[in-house]
Amino acid sequence: MKAQPPHHSSPTASHSEPSPSPVERFRRADDPEWHWLEDRDDAQVQAFLEAANDESQLWMRPLESLVERLYHGHLARRELAVHGLRTALDRFTYWSETAADADYPVWWRHPNGSTEETSVFLDLQARAAAEHYLELGDMALSPDERWLAWTEDTSGNERFALYLKSLPDGEPRRLLDEIGPELTWAEDNTTLLFTRYDATQRPDSIWRLSLDDGQAGESVLVLSEDDPEFWLGLGKTRSRQWLVLESASKDTSECYLLPAMAPEQPPRCFRPREKGMEYGLEHRPGHYYVLHNHGAPHFCLDVVDEDDLNAPWEPLIAHRDDTTLEDVEAFDWGLAITERDHHEAQVRIRIVELDDRHGTSRDERLPLPESPCSVMLGDVPHFHSRRLRLREESFVMPARWLEHDLNNGERQVLKSQPIHGNLQPEHLCCERLWARAHDGERIPVSVVMRADLAGHPLPTLLYGYGAYGEVLDPWFSVARLELLARGVAFAVAHVRGGGDRGEPWYLAGKLEHKENSFRDFLAARNTLVEQGFSDGERIAAYGASAGGLLVGASLNLAPKAFCAAVLDVPFVDVLRTMENPDLPLTTAEYTEWGNPDEPDTRKRIRAYSPLDNLAPQPYPTLFLQGSWHDSRVPYWEPAKLYARLTEMGTARGPILLRTDMAAGHGGASGRFKAWYDNARQDAFILWSLGLADKEP
Repeated sequence: MKAQPPHHSSPTASHSEPSPSPVERFRRADDPEWHWLEDRDDAQVQAFLEAANDESQLWMRPLESLVERLYHGHLARRELAVHGLRTALDRFTYWSETAADADYPVWWRHPNGSTEETSVFLDLQARAAAEHYLELGDMALSPDERWLAWTEDTSGNERFALYLKSLPDGEPRRLLDEIGPELTWAEDNTTLLFTRYDATQRPDSIWRLSLDDGQAGESVLVLSEDDPEFWLGLGKTRSRQWLVLESASKDTSECYLLPAMAPEQPPRCFRPREKGMEYGLEHRPGHYYVLHNHGAPHFCLDVVDEDDLNAPWEPLIAHRDDTTLEDVEAFDWGLAITERDHHEAQVRIRIVELDDRHGTSRDERLPLPESPCSVMLGDVPHFHSRRLRLREESFVMPARWLEHDLNNGERQVLKSQPIHGNLQPEHLCCERLWARAHDGERIPVSVVMRADLAGHPLPTLLYGYGAYGEVLDPWFSVARLELLARGVAFAVAHVRGGGDRGEPWYLAGKLEHKENSFRDFLAARNTLVEQGFSDGERIAAYGASAGGLLVGASLNLAPKAFCAAVLDVPFVDVLRTMENPDLPLTTAEYTEWGNPDEPDTRKRIRAYSPLDNLAPQPYPTLFLQGSWHDSRVPYWEPAKLYARLTEMGTARGPILLRTDMAAGHGGASGRFKAWYDNARQDAFILWSLGLADKEP
């Protein structure tokens, strides 16, 4: 029998009249859209959010014991003391350690080939002691390994401070505030490059800071970008010869080069931007390797002479209709290429060894442990290394790190994520389904469950994202085991708008094709039921950020398709956000969603924006999560959705809003608080699926 919902009012006051809801108390007759919530300086805004937090906490009170069991069950399954992999640079070997009771890691190093003691060079746990929030943006060692620079965000708004210390035990010095997270050292050991934001928090400029024995001089502008649709980023080739500065929108890019040993030189444009052309650079002495989509929508790879940028580009890997080239890493022996098969939605690592004339002496794909799975190239800092580090995982295989020796093909497992408890990976099974979309397209759907329950329709949590070409390659989750142990199936809809089937998959779910994402999500839901994997009366949906848009729009199209949904920092006020160019991200997102200054685009966005399409329908029960310091999806988007759905009063269950007043877009920064937040959401999901009393 399905569990009954906890009362909206306090169980101890069940015979008294319920107090007015926050929506009733704070309603403003002159603002039925609740736009007043956008004014964070209005004291009533915080009062409203805190009242909604009190309401959701009261509603959750009968589930508190379940939250605790989920949280502690998660901790019992996880190896809490974590030792990172050791990485050897030129002079020292580096690694991180996180104590069993710590939220943050401590970073250590040891001199190569020496018996000297190890030393701590960055203790994030100690630095977090005085902060409510801490996020490490970037950490950069000078090439001579004498200096450490890093960026920190202590509010959650993604504005970072720059710190510098001499190694191993120099006193940290705060050099700059209000900068971007990225850092890159030049090879002169005295020049540090970083980014700054404009008023909309767009990285619009790259600066260099010269350090004389650790003393910072004046910051000097290196490159600026005036086009509001473009962001700047920076990096360095593995050959350590070039700094690469990139200006990119969602569909166009342009790269600049600086000699890593002479960063004071003016940056040189590699190829001027051309609308719709994306390219990225890698380097081996004598040549640049250009991964681009000019006349090649799935990307191809060309070679350019280092001394003649105007020379014709020579093709190395041609465009293919069934494969997207995603990334290229250059070594002195050749290239490690990441590519994705469109038909099977599977990523592979391809090794291409090259001679001086770019003849191919070896071209092979590294083996996979299973399919579908995730595989990615790990940190390999040395240009000459023939031992590659790989990370592999799947929905049923915990993450493991391997070293693959190119000389003999031997593979050594360096580390595997241990799992404790009675539900082990071998007790799970995963299926790949193919849903049929409204237009006939085949949509990949992954579903993982306990093997002993396979073949039975199960209560199901369906997850989706579907934007920016982001890929939902299989990932293992310890927290998910608490749901699986209680008989829940976890499914992922690999909808268009993501990159799961390569570049065409992304293009087929953006701009004028955005509705495909929502239809795909509903098709995945229906296929799970039709093929007997899911109980059609007990399917909950989960979407975060742009995934919140996916789920929110799907609920407007089919409000009875799900019994509940969790929308975490959801992007649901799409039209109003895209109409405000002063908000962070808006102008840079025009090539993803469109510019509503164009009438046809405005009409298109208006037709799917969740807040603009609410109607008196039987919506499912909802758990909405926001963050006060979120600069990507402002707190008011879930708050307005909560207010308007509550006011409408047609939902089949409660509409709950919880706003974290000390976090940003990524939620809590400490791992224990993040895990507890996850347990709270899972308790709501289990309640909505009728499993609140189910024990693993």
